[in-house]
Parts: sequence; C-alpha cells; structure tokens
Amino acid sequence: MRKLLHFRDFSIFKKIMAAFLAALLPLMLITWIINQQGAASIRKGISESMMNTTHFYLDSLDQEVDRIYRYLPNYVMDTDLMELAATGDVMSAYERSAKVLEIQKRLHLMKDSSPFIQESRAYVPLIERTILSSSYETNVEEQEYQAMRQSANMYDQPFIYWQNRLFISMQYPGSTVREPLFAISIELSTNRIIEKLSQITNSREGQTAMLRMDQEWSLVSGSNTGLLEVMKQLAVDKQEQQAKEGYETIKFEGKRYLTVYRYSELWNSYLVSSVPESAILGPIRKYQVWFWCAAVLAVGIVLFFTYSLRRLIYRPLMKLIYSFRRVQQNKLEYIAIDRGEDEFGYLYHAFNNTVRSLKTLIEENYEQQIRNQRSELKRLQSQINPHFLYNCFFVLCRLIKSDHQKEKAYQFCLYIGQYFQFITRNTEDEIPLSMEMDHSRTYVEMQRICYGDRIEVEFDARVPDMMVPRLILQPIIENAYVHALGNMRSNGMLRVYGEPQDDTFILCVEDNGDSMSDLNIHQLNDRLARPHYTFEETTGLINVHRRLQLRYGEEYGITVSRSDLGGLKVTIQLRMS
Repeated sequence: MRKLLHFRDFSIFKKIMAAFLAALLPLMLITWIINQQGAASIRKGISESMMNTTHFYLDSLDQEVDRIYRYLPNYVMDTDLMELAATGDVMSAYERSAKVLEIQKRLHLMKDSSPFIQESRAYVPLIERTILSSSYETNVEEQEYQAMRQSANMYDQPFIYWQNRLFISMQYPGSTVREPLFAISIELSTNRIIEKLSQITNSREGQTAMLRMDQEWSLVSGSNTGLLEVMKQLAVDKQEQQAKEGYETIKFEGKRYLTVYRYSELWNSYLVSSVPESAILGPIRKYQVWFWCAAVLAVGIVLFFTYSLRRLIYRPLMKLIYSFRRVQQNKLEYIAIDRGEDEFGYLYHAFNNTVRSLKTLIEENYEQQIRNQRSELKRLQSQINPHFLYNCFFVLCRLIKSDHQKEKAYQFCLYIGQYFQFITRNTEDEIPLSMEMDHSRTYVEMQRICYGDRIEVEFDARVPDMMVPRLILQPIIENAYVHALGNMRSNGMLRVYGEPQDDTFILCVEDNGDSMSDLNIHQLNDRLARPHYTFEETTGLINVHRRLQLRYGEEYGITVSRSDLGGLKVTIQLRMS
C-alpha cells in the first residue's frame, strides 16, 4: 500500500515506462509462444504449396510453348506464302493483295491460338514486305530479319531474345547455306509470361524469375534487382550441383526469403520464386484459440494503457495548456493544484507563481504608463509659450488700432479663444484625429494673420476616423514657425499632409527653412531614439514622440529627415487599429 502511495509521486518517465511494460510484456509472451510453435509448420506448408504451384505453372507454360513450336512448321508450308515469296514480284497488284489477305488470316489464326503470342509475322524479302496478322509494314527491317534466321542448332535453342523481346522463328527453306525465301516469327508476350510467373507469389509479396542459363536474359515478375542477383547466384549454384528442383532459405539485406527452384529442359532455364518469410502469414486452426485469447488480452492491455496515459499525462497536460491559453487572452487565473510532488505538481506551482508575478508587474507597469502619459500631457498643456501669448496680444492690439483691420481683429480674437480653449481643456486624454487637425488649422490661421503673405501653407490631410493623444500635430507646426520660418522675410513654405500605409497612418510636416543642417538632423534623430534619457525641456518633438510611444509602442512615434522643400521633414507614425 505504501508503494502505491509513493507511486503517485514518481516521475512521469517512470509512470510511462511502467504502463508500457505492463502492456507490452504479456503480448510479447503470447506472440513468442505462437511463433515458436507455428514457425516450422508454416515454413513446411508454404514450401510445399509453392513447389506445387511452380510445377503447375511451369508445366503449363512448357506445354503451351511446345505446342506453338510444333505447329509452326504447318504455317511455314503455307502455299500462298510460298507462291508470294517466289513469284510476288511478277504478280499483279490484285493477286498480290489477295495473297497477302489470305496470309494475314492464317497469321491472325496463329496469333489467336495462344494467349502467350504477342504477334505473328512473315518476312518476304522478294516483295520487301513484313506481313503482320492485321497489317503489313512497308519494308523488311534488316536487323530484325537477320535476327530471326535460325542457326544450325535451332532445335536445341528454339528461343531468340532480341532487343528485350522473345521470339520463336522458322525460315524456308530450313537450310542455312542458301538465302531463305521467307521466314515466320512468333513474338511471345513477355508481359503475359511475367504475369503468369507473378501468380506463383502474387499473394505473398514475393518475386519470381525465369533465368536463362546459357544467355544473358531473364523474365522477372518483380522489381527488386538486388534480390534478383541473389536468385541468379542460387540458380548458378544449383546448375553446378545439377539440382533440378527443391527449396531453401536465402538472405538478402538482413531478411530471410523462402526460395523454390525448378529446372526446365525446354527453356534451359531455372524458375526461381522467393517469398519473404515475414510475409508468410495465415490462419492455422490449432492456433486460433491462442490468437483470440491474445487479441482479447491485447485489447484489454491497450485500454488500460490508454486510460493510464490519459489520466497520468493527457489530463494534467491539457489542464496546463488551457491555463496558458487563458494567459494569452489576458485572463490570469491560478491552477487548482491536485497533484503530488511529481513533475506536474512542480509545473502547477511554478505556473501559479508566474501568474502572480505577472499580475504584479502588469499592474505596476500599466499604472506607471498611465501616470507618465497623463503627466506628460498636463506638463505640455501647462507649458504655454509666454512669447507666443505676448505676440498674440501684440498683434491683436495692432489690428484693433487699425481702422481697416476691425474684421480681422474680430476673427483673430475667435482664433485665440478656440486655441486656448483646446489647450486648457483637461477632461480628455485622447481625441479624434479630425479635432487635432482642426486645432492645428486654427493655429495656422493665427500665424497667417501674424506673418501675412510671407509664409505659404498647404494643408492636405484627409484623416481617418481614429482616436489619438491630444496635441501631437500643433507642437510640430509651432516648431516649424519658431525655428525655421519665423526669420524668413519671404517665400516661406509649410506643407502638412497625411496618407495611410497598411495598418499605419502617416502625418508629415515639411518646411523650406535653412536653420537645420544634416548634422543637426542626425543629432535630433539620436535624441528621438533615446527619449527616456534626455533631461532637457521636452515641450516640442521629444514630448510628442514620448507620448506616442507610450500610447502605441516603441515602433511608432516621430522621425525627422531632409525635406524635398529643402528644410526639415517631420514624420508622425500612428497605429490605426
């Protein structure tokens, strides 16, 4: 009982190994008993069955080929063929065509007389024609015709193997001294023969080969060239031993093959069939009871192993995965610990500690960012440039004193009111981008009254419906007036425009001032890249850049570059989603 209680705290590896061995060992024991008792009977039964099958198919093949060869002289003595081969060049076209049709009929009968005949041909050199069972070719292929002419030992070697094709041929006259009048060849279907051979081992994943001993050709029902070489060596050994038939076991690539061989006098070949012993499977009556007992036991063991694996690993692991997914959804929840001191118990404790730390860090970081963002905005709102305020009142006084500027003074007062109403309103941290653009236009209109026609402004910013932090565009425009355009006597140029790019909206402010050198632009970019480490006044670019990064992330904010107008270009990147 104590051991069972301690098993709860064992490692996952030990638990898996224990469950696996409990499932595997009984099954291996039963399988070993069945294999040991049945191996000898199976090997003997399959060997005898393959030997009988080899006898049957080889005898039937020998009989069919022998019948074809014995009937071949009857077709050679065809009178129409003799007449066409002797006088075909002096016959009329009609007579020659009639003779050809009669010969084709007999060739067709010859072809249909056996399923092992691929085609039957008659070579007639006098009319330079090769007649087939259904047609005749335009000429006699000289190499094929010469290959079909028999040698003196035609009865000892009836087969001709030419260009991977197998023929039986006969010429007339049969003498090899004088040129023949014609020759007849029967092309045997190697595919049909191979198909016949494959039936010997078709159901056992084996390979059968007809191996010609005195010539370099063979007919093989499989594609395993390495096994074929081993089978050829076996045939050579058996020929040297003058063994006609039998069976034994060969080895190839670490596998054992049960091999049956038999010699054919007609083909002068060995028919060799090999079957992997691993493929020799089949029901044996006296082992059926053992088999079903082993099957039932195996099912029980598999169910037990599956239940153990699910209870020990799958459920705790899925529980941990589910908790991680909840964390990805920003739902920081603890795992109920119902484990002992194993690996999952340790993981549960570690996960809960991590969640606890994450909660603390997120709360501290979020609150700190909110405080920083609001303090930056309030600092900016409180830091109204006194010089700008003095200039506004000075311009307003000048307009009021002028008799012709009453309407412009009134409009300027409205602009001042709108401007300071927007600046001093503290109720909202974020506003629509369109409201920020309207405030910037108000500021530009005020500056247009102050500077007159010295500065030309282009405002082309069609903005999307999105929320942004307050005061991100007007401080940039104010910097352009103060540092770049304010000292220009004429031809000042300010351009404001925006464009969407994928999930980002870009706002650009360009001027044609000459106060910024390339070195100054480079230094400003360095300061923007490190906004948290600057201790100087941050009411302009640095302030806006820092607030944008607090709101959207480090990849957003402000970058500066040389403008196409010749001055400074400020690019503001905002996230639309």
